[in-house]
Amino acid sequence: MLDLMYSLVIEATEEPDFFTFFSPNLQGFTGVGHSIEGCIHQAKLGMVEHLSVLGEAGLPIPPSNQNPTVVVRNAQPMSQAA
Repeated sequence: MLDLMYSLVIEATEEPDFFTFFSPNLQGFTGVGHSIEGCIHQAKLGMVEHLSVLGEAGLPIPPSNQNPTVVVRNAQPMSQAA
């Protein structure tokens, strides 16, 4: 079981041991990892910390996702990301 509070998108880069990740449900939440498993582990910990920062700043906290998904895909080139 992944036990994530929000969905996660992991993007593979041109470097074989460098991945980026973000949550489409949690604005401003991003990170990097050296493996897919590493990204999932960091995301679990980082989501808790991100929610704490949002709460301390008095910003809205989105409701957790009852059925979060993890998508692994190739990173989009910067020209397509805009």
